[in-house]
Amino acid sequence: MAENVYVGNAHLDSVADRGWLLGHFKPADDVRHSEDVEIKWYAHPRGDRRAEWVTGEKRTALLVLISGRFRVELPGRSVLLEKQGDYVVWGHGVDHSWHAEEESVVLTVRWPSIPGYAVSGPDPA
Repeated sequence: MAENVYVGNAHLDSVADRGWLLGHFKPADDVRHSEDVEIKWYAHPRGDRRAEWVTGEKRTALLVLISGRFRVELPGRSVLLEKQGDYVVWGHGVDHSWHAEEESVVLTVRWPSIPGYAVSGPDPA
């Protein structure tokens, strides 16, 4: 069953698929394909920001700061992740955007994994 095993490095593998390591966008025959969850590891350069707000959110999301200083914008609230391990979770119906105040590494987990949220421009989270 070696074809059902994938070994990699999140930092190196994050170059493909805008940082997404696991989700619906991987080929169906890839063990990293999932319609249940998406996982992303991304090194955001200072000043990186989402090109537009996500609206009509149908997923739950967890963002964990690995390093740096990262701000998540939610309706009526701005959340600053500044210490390693700081995280924020939001659910269905919560619009969001983000920007990297400093070079930041962020781990994102979203569920379920559904298409329709990618935008052209800076990497979406």
